[in-house]
Amino acid sequence: MPPEISIHHALKVLAPKLALGCISASVTVEKHNENLWHEINGHLSHLTSSIKTEQINSIPQIAAMRSSYKTLGKDPSRYRGSAEALLRRVLSGKGLYQINTIVDINNLVSLESLNPVGSYDLERVSGAIELRSGAPGETYKGIGKDEINIESLPVFADMQGPFGSPTSDSERAMVRLETQKILMVMFSFAGREGLERWMARANDLLGKYGGAQGIESSLVA
Repeated sequence: MPPEISIHHALKVLAPKLALGCISASVTVEKHNENLWHEINGHLSHLTSSIKTEQINSIPQIAAMRSSYKTLGKDPSRYRGSAEALLRRVLSGKGLYQINTIVDINNLVSLESLNPVGSYDLERVSGAIELRSGAPGETYKGIGKDEINIESLPVFADMQGPFGSPTSDSERAMVRLETQKILMVMFSFAGREGLERWMARANDLLGKYGGAQGIESSLVA
């Protein structure tokens, strides 16, 4: 059974359109899949030919997130959503990191939907999960980063504390090659419309390239 996932009332008041597309599955994680990267490279070419850097902030999904971050008290140019950060990286010609098949699927879905997407190792998460605002002084060790100030950011927290956000996730719940069960979450700050489409896309990619079994999906809004 996937964990119970909810959005804290106080966060929902500040970001009333916030919705989550949640997928849990058993997976097989591999270092690299050539066919997956063929799909990724095709989409990167599409992005670089169709979007200019100066257009990024006006993309509806990204604009909605930036507006929500301002309301929460976070500078969206300093704490970028992961979809925006990935898109800026691609448009600057840096391409994408190759991490593993699940993280690569995560990043492709994020760049296709232009919404932040996070993937977590369910065996490193304890109990129910709540998306709430980071508390004053709250931090965690980011993936490939130092301690991240998550105060006022939307953050996922379980019994052990915070472990993920639409900006940057913690090392604790990151997907590794030995990961067997995952939770993948799409964040939409513009409402639930369209989330089912991207959940279906993620399900398809997880089945094709992640050996996903026992997929369960839910919308939280």
